[in-house]
Amino acid sequence: MPAERPPTIEPAAAARWQNIASLPSPWLHEEVARRMEERLDLIRLVPKTWAHWEPVHGGMAAHELLMRRYPESECFMALSHEKHAQEAIKNIAKPWWQPARWKASRTRFEAPPEGAVQMVWGNMALHMVADPQALIAQWHKALATDGFLMFSCFGPDTLRELRAFYPQMGWPAPSHEFTDMHDWGDMLVASGFAEPVMDVEHITLTYETPERLLAELRSLGRNLHPARFPALRGRRWLAHLHNALREHLADPQNGGRLKLTFEVIYGHAIKPQKRLAVRPELNISLDEMRRALRSGKTDKP
Repeated sequence: MPAERPPTIEPAAAARWQNIASLPSPWLHEEVARRMEERLDLIRLVPKTWAHWEPVHGGMAAHELLMRRYPESECFMALSHEKHAQEAIKNIAKPWWQPARWKASRTRFEAPPEGAVQMVWGNMALHMVADPQALIAQWHKALATDGFLMFSCFGPDTLRELRAFYPQMGWPAPSHEFTDMHDWGDMLVASGFAEPVMDVEHITLTYETPERLLAELRSLGRNLHPARFPALRGRRWLAHLHNALREHLADPQNGGRLKLTFEVIYGHAIKPQKRLAVRPELNISLDEMRRALRSGKTDKP
């Protein structure tokens, strides 16, 4: 398996994006998080502690949904940037006399210690990092044994309408490549997760104007492709882009509105009991033997 997926992300550009990621959470991220939260109906395990990874960009409205679902659970918020931490505190920490403040007191604005949580929630993050395996490894490290991961990200069909006509115009790719769900499953297993379950859906959005479409895309991310256009574009090129969007994306079935497709991948996996290494001669203590036997009877989420 290649050392990096996706291979078309430039690390420096990805780091810059993490520093300028838009506030508040993009509408589409919130909608994806809402749909992922509904999938928790299928999970039997109620986590006593859970971690929300980069909640400001992933979805602050979704955080409220999760707090309502798990009102007695303690939450860690993994926030890598100061302005995101300030935004999270402003949205979650209420005045002390409000009842909502008592629930907010169960939120800790820090990354979880190793093995501290039963659920990691990572919405719409993996497709914008240069080293997704490293992020998956962080999630695995944060989870307790038999804890579970819920995540979502864009798949390779995202922006397929733009990818179709950009080469015709002689332009570089409109975005970096997005990873296939089967590759995400392979990476989860390689990182120590078990029983990955992957699901995919396509969301079609339409826009009245090119300006509205481009504003939406700017809120969702940036083109992190190393071969993207390296300089600034002028007003003449922007007008050319607007005309091209009207020509190639107009959908007669939607009154000529501009249509874009987003492929959304949902993933779920558990952190299994660590297996004993098999050697020609294996010595284990009685306590280790008891733990190994008990783990075989543990309910899975």
